[in-house]
Order: sequence, then structure tokens, then C-alpha cells
Amino acid sequence: MPQSRFAGTVTAPDFPPDLQWLNTDHPISLMEFRGRIVILDFWTYC
Repeated sequence: MPQSRFAGTVTAPDFPPDLQWLNTDHPISLMEFRGRIVILDFWTYC
């Protein structure tokens, strides 16, 4: 039986509840995107 290429993966922790979000009307939870491919762009002002 072939081994899954995702065997042994670890799920990501959810975002802390006190984060400030841009361009959304509510805090984002990873459960909202379960089963989807998501690209997040993290950036900061310098």
C-alpha cells in the first residue's frame, strides 16, 4: 500500500484573536478555509 505524501503533517495553529486585519470585515479563521488552497501575504510597514 503506498504511503500518503501528507502522512505525518501537522495542522497550522489558528490566528491569535487580537490580530488586526485589513480588507476584511471580520477576523479570519483557518476553519473558514478548510479544504481550500489559500495564499496569505504577510507584510509590514517599514
